[in-house]
Amino acid sequence: MYLRRCMCDVLEEMRSCYKTLNFSYIEGLIEEVQSMANKMEAKLGTIHDWKDYNKRVKDLYKELKELEGKKDKLEDNIIIEED
Repeated sequence: MYLRRCMCDVLEEMRSCYKTLNFSYIEGLIEEVQSMANKMEAKLGTIHDWKDYNKRVKDLYKELKELEGKKDKLEDNIIIEED
């Protein structure tokens, strides 16, 4: 048996419950699979969010560079006009 069980292992145990018609621990197995599936969905959501946040940061970084360039041009114009 693995220290970390995968859903396939739990489903295999469910199949053995059906084969032997011993459903005494099927409720626990269902809960275990549900818990694993919830964790998997949460992780997929986190990965999707991370990709969106990463893209947003890159876009904001580009915008920041553009604004810094515009600021430098405006400062140069102010210095020229003051002279």
